[in-house]
Amino acid sequence: MEYKDYYKTLGVSKGADKKTIKKAFRKLARQYHPDKNQGDKTAEEKFKDLNEAYEVLSDPEKRKMYDQFGSQWRQYQRGGGNPNDFWGQWAQQSGGGRTYSRTINPEDLGQMFGGGSGFSDFFETLFGQMGGSGGFGQSGFGNQFTGQPGQRRVPDQEHTVQVTLEEAFHGSTRALTWEDGRTLNAKIPRGVKSGSKIRLKGQGAGGGDLYLMVEVLPHHQFERDGDNLKVTTPVDLYTAVLGGKVDVTGIDKTVKLTIPAETANGKTFRLRGMGMPKLRQPDQRGDLYATLEVQLPRNLTAKEKEMFQELRKLCPT
Repeated sequence: MEYKDYYKTLGVSKGADKKTIKKAFRKLARQYHPDKNQGDKTAEEKFKDLNEAYEVLSDPEKRKMYDQFGSQWRQYQRGGGNPNDFWGQWAQQSGGGRTYSRTINPEDLGQMFGGGSGFSDFFETLFGQMGGSGGFGQSGFGNQFTGQPGQRRVPDQEHTVQVTLEEAFHGSTRALTWEDGRTLNAKIPRGVKSGSKIRLKGQGAGGGDLYLMVEVLPHHQFERDGDNLKVTTPVDLYTAVLGGKVDVTGIDKTVKLTIPAETANGKTFRLRGMGMPKLRQPDQRGDLYATLEVQLPRNLTAKEKEMFQELRKLCPT
């Protein structure tokens, strides 16, 4: 199983702080986003790798686990060990009596959930077997174990479902298919957040409950903060200085925003009710915060440069 260097994927150092990691991810996500590279399989795989790396390095707990477990991965493999066996050793060193869950056959999960979680085998082995709220990928399926053979029970089932920000906004469905031919359309409600749980009562193996653990993927344009959204909006220099109107793109519509004269670069405007639907009150929405990014004019003509020179003479030094 291939070791994944998440720091290399995002092009950051191992000592990078959260802000640097986020900035690097957003830059690369815009470059490789499927909307900009339709039909490009290489870009699609790169985008998946970026999401996986950011999923780990942006979360302090997962990053700590990755740094500790990942650093020993290659050494353990060279010694002829099975990385999956190594999980039990790592768990005993790190968590004492914590309970972890063991995944069932990935092919079975692929049939059941239409292709699995989208993460690599390395990610699934490292994080997919965590119990509790920190579970990811295929966690929670199959038998529970505590690191000692024979200590097994049949738990409720859990599975991480990745959705886009647009799906979280509009709502969506996931078609689940069992080997015995049973099918179920699971509804993803509007306003779900990463960490939201969707309970499908009695739909698990043996009549247990099935919990879908929602993971909302990062967006190349919007940043989510609870029920609010944040977006960067370009504005030309002349509108910023003299005032005017600028188009602000929200997740479901574009509106005209009036810009007062002499508006500074980085000024943030609040647009009420243009954020995400609230999970339990989908008719209510959060707000959209638009931060202006003033664009300086380029490729000036000689006349334009002359006018700027005159303007500079009029301004106090």
